[in-house]
Amino acid sequence: QVKLVETGGESVQSGGSLRLSCSASGDAISIYCMGWFRQAPGKEQEGVANFDTDDTTTYADSVKGRFTISQDNAKNTVYLEMNSLKPEDTAMYHCGAAVRVGRRCLEGYVYYGQGTQVTVSA
Repeated sequence: QVKLVETGGESVQSGGSLRLSCSASGDAISIYCMGWFRQAPGKEQEGVANFDTDDTTTYADSVKGRFTISQDNAKNTVYLEMNSLKPEDTAMYHCGAAVRVGRRCLEGYVYYGQGTQVTVSA
């Protein structure tokens, strides 16, 4: 079992940058496939970035080239570097942990945090 706590969200202007952190306690994040998703009011939940099967990374088309996911296993922390932020990036950002079986990542997060709010003004 793993507990996830996201931090780093704040209000920024369009074009700005933020780095979100997701600190884990309990299990080591290395036994999971970690990722980030977001939820904006009135919109469907959207996967943003995640580590995937065979240690690949997957990004939503809307954030490709602007966002980067990384993790530091020694610190048991996952990061989301966000650059060139746009108003449409405004959302609550959550990190999640998906089950890993060998090099394969199963679909769906089994653990996720409460989220951190990112607000981007025009």
